[in-house]
Amino acid sequence: MENLKEITMEKLLTELKTLKAKTDDMEDSRKDQLSIAIISGDMDKIMATMIVALAAAAMDSQVKLFFSFWAIGALRDPKKQGKGKNFISKMFGMMLPKGRNKLKLSKFNMLGMGPLMMKGLMKQQNVLSLDEMFKQAGELGIEITVCEMTMNLMGFKKEEMIDYPHLSYAGATTFIVDAGESSMQWMI
Repeated sequence: MENLKEITMEKLLTELKTLKAKTDDMEDSRKDQLSIAIISGDMDKIMATMIVALAAAAMDSQVKLFFSFWAIGALRDPKKQGKGKNFISKMFGMMLPKGRNKLKLSKFNMLGMGPLMMKGLMKQQNVLSLDEMFKQAGELGIEITVCEMTMNLMGFKKEEMIDYPHLSYAGATTFIVDAGESSMQWMI
């Protein structure tokens, strides 16, 4: 009977060690990284993205932002033009905001007065503007990836995007890989 207890205890300890090794591997598989997929082109949602991204980067987390669909409007440079666009691409270009300072609020836009009021409140409360947030994001090494598929669908060109030190272009699989490695994933 004593021998049976020893064998059972050894087996239990072996299984416990195996389980601990597996959980240790799982803990090490995620990086201190925040990955956010941004599909909304609303000013308040882009602001929320940037505020969270800046906070994470300030805490030494790596931050990767994936801009897709309507969010790409925030990355368009109002001073730049894309050449060789077809009719549909030109229409998307005219209908969508050209740059982060032309974004609308998701609620209470009030024919354009909402964003102006929000910008005034931000200035009054010493909150960084979107321009300042993007500048600080670049300084903190926050990576921005623009969805190539969305760019192609909407007819946007790389030459009409903002100048940003950590800007790249890739597909959704790049975001999926980044998100899979991240300890935090969001979608806005």
